[in-house]
Amino acid sequence: QVQLVESGGGLVQTGDSLRLSCAASGRTFSNYAMGWFRQAPGKEREFVAALYWSGGSTYYTDSVKGRFTISRDNAKKTMYLQMNSLKPEDTAIYYCAARGPPLRLLSDTRYDYWGQGTQVTVSS
Repeated sequence: QVQLVESGGGLVQTGDSLRLSCAASGRTFSNYAMGWFRQAPGKEREFVAALYWSGGSTYYTDSVKGRFTISRDNAKKTMYLQMNSLKPEDTAIYYCAARGPPLRLLSDTRYDYWGQGTQVTVSS
């Protein structure tokens, strides 16, 4: 069974940076895609960024391009979301997600496994 545990959230000010982590366990992830999603109060969950665990492509929603960077460390089985130039509208609970094969496009937002989320609050 895949387990995902997020960490790194917190309260920051506009323009600050945060790095979220997602520790993955339970199996080998070489054929997996991993993603970050977020859900703001009163809004639906939205896609933020994704990558293939084996490396190569990344994919971002337009609102975070140039500010957020998704990456992973194979040895630590951990995925990261580096968030720079944070804005109040980035305030949300951030979730990491994973899906196994078959390989689909990173723009496909269907995922099988989810973490419990970590709160990010950006004050103005």
